[in-house]
Amino acid sequence: MTRTPDVVVLGGGSGGYACAIRAAQLGLAVALVESDKVGGTCLHRGCIPTKALVHAGEVAETIRDSARFGVLGTLDKIEIDRIHSYKDGVIGKLYKGLQGLVKHHGIEVVSGHGRYVGERTVEVEGERITANRAVVLATGSQPRSVPGLPIGGRVVNSDGALELTEVPARAVILGGGVIGVEFASVLASLGTEVTVVEALPRLVAAEDEWTSKQLARAFRKRGITAKTSTKLVEAVQSGDTVTVGLDSGEKIETDLLLVAVGREARTTDSGFAESGIALERGHVVVDERLRTNHDGVWAVGDIVAGLQLAHRGFQQGLYVADQIAGRDPARIDESGIPRVTYTSPEIASVGLTEAQAREKYATVTTTEYDLAGNGKSQILGTTGAVKLIRAGAGSDGGPVVGVHMVGDRISELVGEAQLIVNWNAYPEDVAALVHAHPTQAEALGEAHLALAGQPLHAHG
Repeated sequence: MTRTPDVVVLGGGSGGYACAIRAAQLGLAVALVESDKVGGTCLHRGCIPTKALVHAGEVAETIRDSARFGVLGTLDKIEIDRIHSYKDGVIGKLYKGLQGLVKHHGIEVVSGHGRYVGERTVEVEGERITANRAVVLATGSQPRSVPGLPIGGRVVNSDGALELTEVPARAVILGGGVIGVEFASVLASLGTEVTVVEALPRLVAAEDEWTSKQLARAFRKRGITAKTSTKLVEAVQSGDTVTVGLDSGEKIETDLLLVAVGREARTTDSGFAESGIALERGHVVVDERLRTNHDGVWAVGDIVAGLQLAHRGFQQGLYVADQIAGRDPARIDESGIPRVTYTSPEIASVGLTEAQAREKYATVTTTEYDLAGNGKSQILGTTGAVKLIRAGAGSDGGPVVGVHMVGDRISELVGEAQLIVNWNAYPEDVAALVHAHPTQAEALGEAHLALAGQPLHAHG
């Protein structure tokens, strides 16, 4: 049997279900093919469960530090089963809501492993579904593996780290990118002695170098060890421990080795190469409008090279659905997509790093505003700062092209930051805006006041 909806979406993660919902809203008949659960990695094994763990860690840290605020509390025990119950409860509510949305919009969910076989056709468990208008490839990503380092026992990847049956006394995390430092922060909050091993010279190397230094300093204060410019050469399991050998010759005995070296596009088991879809380094090749080399076939989310972020997938899904329906939406500027790393302290950024800005512009001006001067940050007890990057200098200065922030709860400011960068705002424009007192948002306003040459709670 061959079904013929208007659109077939292969993959029900962030990009896939967003595309399906928007297409259905625009009057198109949609079939959404998913082998697991709609919601994908972000809802079930990524963004949501990890941030639930982050919050559990924050609660533990708050109790430990409660005497500082005049509230005497005692952290008696971490019960990992209850943490998982809380985490799974959050996921369950969101999943139920998403299922309701999909049903409300009349989207047909086809359960099973789908393979694209060409000619706008997807095969699922022997049944072929041919789209009248378009197929959207959205198969997402999976944890990247390390050759010669099998996952199992005391060696886990990010999926396994979400299902730990105990809080380890010691953990080595291989990888100092976003995933690695988030798990390092969570485990440290829960009482684990954490060592991060990163081959590159600094943590979160995709961020501004200033941001990396801020995080490294905060990790040292928290007792998290970071070994950068260091490679793992072996990992030997014996009983309940893993002995990790580094290229420096050092050996570390640990209770858990978490492999967090990033994620790779899931493109090898969905028929893409066999059907002639162009691939490059495992990613689907697309043009500026996310079209593949097959007529009527598009790709969104983590299988498209670039930032692996759920909100990028959402936006790409909406963008593609609009085009399929005959609209002409504005292209997505990847440099304007906000980024958040949920460590303690948090990292939030949008736009260019200082190095990228100096490559693009002849002159660049930067300023930093320390959260020590922000009342709400002092109330919260957080350290950190806001860094702004401006194209040009002085009276000839241009817009703000990069915003980089470090501090507890600072992620809530990234919404305003992305408006500043994406609307090409000048420091003088933002300096004229009123930020409520006392809020952390004032720090963003104060930084722009300083960059505009009008500092208030900062030295000129």
